[in-house]
Amino acid sequence: MSPTKDARAAAPARRYWLPVALTVFAVAWGGNQFTPLMVMYRLEGELNLVFVDLLLLVYALGIAPALLISGPLSDGFGRKPVMISAPVLSILGSVLIALGETTGPLLLAGRWLSGAGVGVAMAVGGSWVKELSTARFDPSAKATSGAKRQSMALTSGFGVGAGVAGTLAQFAPLPGQLPYLLHILLTLPLILALLPVPETRQSPAGRDRAAVLAALRTPSVAHPRFLLIAAPAAPWVFGAAGVAYAIIPSLMQGQVGRPVFFSALITFFALLFGFAIQQVGPAIASDRSARGTLVALGIVIAGMGLAAWMAAHPSIPAAVVAALVLGMGYGLTMFTGLNEVQRIAGPRDLAGLTGIFYCLTYIGFAFPAILTKASASREWLTYPVMLGAGLVIAAATMAVVAANSRRHLPTAGAD
Repeated sequence: MSPTKDARAAAPARRYWLPVALTVFAVAWGGNQFTPLMVMYRLEGELNLVFVDLLLLVYALGIAPALLISGPLSDGFGRKPVMISAPVLSILGSVLIALGETTGPLLLAGRWLSGAGVGVAMAVGGSWVKELSTARFDPSAKATSGAKRQSMALTSGFGVGAGVAGTLAQFAPLPGQLPYLLHILLTLPLILALLPVPETRQSPAGRDRAAVLAALRTPSVAHPRFLLIAAPAAPWVFGAAGVAYAIIPSLMQGQVGRPVFFSALITFFALLFGFAIQQVGPAIASDRSARGTLVALGIVIAGMGLAAWMAAHPSIPAAVVAALVLGMGYGLTMFTGLNEVQRIAGPRDLAGLTGIFYCLTYIGFAFPAILTKASASREWLTYPVMLGAGLVIAAATMAVVAANSRRHLPTAGAD
């Protein structure tokens, strides 16, 4: 055994990545706890239905600038000072949403702040987890450990947050406040937990204007592998998730006795299946082809077909099956996309490219609002028709990825 291997074997097991992953989990909890409560807001009748769906899009609009700015800034100036803003923004978002249960401006501001916190957590927290999952900090880590830990922290946070919030809203007092109070109490200690975590990106440059502008550049965004594999599949991450836990529960709310709790269960179990498939993501993915992305898109296509069938023939079993398959499509498209990004990006722009990838994923959160508006404005644009069109678009995406599956590989490896 070489001296380097001896040193690694003797190195203490330090899970520096864990506080960062827990913070990503908590911020994701705060971002998605609103989702099952959308049914509650619809049933209260004080908010326009399209406005409720638009709150998903406002959330995505908070995420987008945070993803695009925070990632490159942390590449240039360090992960820790930027990442600490994520739980702070998330807590402020929960405070405003709790205070403004039926007040449009407060809900909009709260959802935007929640989205901004999630954006920072995804781009910066995810990159920090990746770097803390290397041999320097974690001798037991594998090449895919960073992507796996990052995607699992997000998925479990999204799922548990929705499940707990929906259950409290259905059965506990103060349904518009108690879920957010719990999230605030959960997240506050994690700000302190981040302080002792080692920094992985020390910037040699001064913090002048030129350094800031340089940090915002992400050269790897032009890599053909990103443009032809990761980017086309990205919108289906939250496109699949949005159909699973926004469209399907809304179509079923008149057929179930406890619609808020049903929405929470659908969201939780869809994301649980997404979490489960991420466990085998490294075995499905390949570094010689886009096999993982192709499998993920195949699952999305199947899920969209099942969702279209469910919309035409509503039933609880059909809704559950469609949501679970879409949840797996969400989970695997996220993992395989992150895996591609982490293979393409260099150390200088890892967070920047991660942020751009995530920004593309959140295009999918526009789907529910678009479908709700379209179904109200055109009689022939029924949900079965629109979800069937989504299936065709997903199939076209799969064709693009298949045509470029083995091209522009960033590294060589074994299948």
